[in-house]
Amino acid sequence: MTLESLLIFLLVGAIAGWLAGLIVKGRGLGLVGNIVIGIVGAFLAGWLLPQLGLYIGGGLVGAILNAMIGAIILLVIIMAIRKT
Repeated sequence: MTLESLLIFLLVGAIAGWLAGLIVKGRGLGLVGNIVIGIVGAFLAGWLLPQLGLYIGGGLVGAILNAMIGAIILLVIIMAIRKT
């Protein structure tokens, strides 16, 4: 993995986590929290969305949307677990 691809990977994770935090919680989760939630969400959506037959376009915007959807799902699951 090159430095450029690593930076893009972290940037996509940070943006997706931040957007998901705004949508679910009304605020971001901090830089590290945004990156972690965004990256884990990207892996979750990368597995889940094709299982459901949903495909989001490619490129940077598609990657951010895909990661954001996964991060939203992840945050909702975390919030449901914490409430029980």
